[in-house]
Amino acid sequence: MKHPHHRIAEYDFRWPRTPLNVVLVNPEIPPNTGNVARLCAATGSRLHLVEPLGFRLDDAKLRRAGLDYWDAIRVEVHPDWEACLAALAPAPGRMHLYSTASGRRYDQADYREGDTLVFGCETQGLPDALLDAFRDDVLGIPIRTDHVRSLNLSTAVGIAVYHALHVLDAAAR
Repeated sequence: MKHPHHRIAEYDFRWPRTPLNVVLVNPEIPPNTGNVARLCAATGSRLHLVEPLGFRLDDAKLRRAGLDYWDAIRVEVHPDWEACLAALAPAPGRMHLYSTASGRRYDQADYREGDTLVFGCETQGLPDALLDAFRDDVLGIPIRTDHVRSLNLSTAVGIAVYHALHVLDAAAR
């Protein structure tokens, strides 16, 4: 941490030995990806970005949202979904894809160390072909659809990552 923080508590929390993988497929909005990068730094998760991206990695808004945590995370950029899958192939975990179209809630999944959490772009979500290919692995986060269409991408990632970590922590006790 570049700037010391004097109001920080240490928790009795068991972090997974094998980190979670967070995949953003075609993210479009720099501050969302920057917020997810900061979340990955805070949780030890690995960040994978699948091109095309809606911004450049040197975008000031992306950097600002991630603050000075970029050196604390491992970011891999993949030219397409197939390249991302190939890079994840040795990972011991499984895939969990998140979509507003899923009838299965995120808290009904069985999470394990090394699992991969996959999220789509802000305006269109995950491609139909990807959702079809992983039909049994698609999860959703309940929302009031009379008010909104979806959650902000970085909010959804935060909910899913911390829920998975909660499940892993509870299983380690």
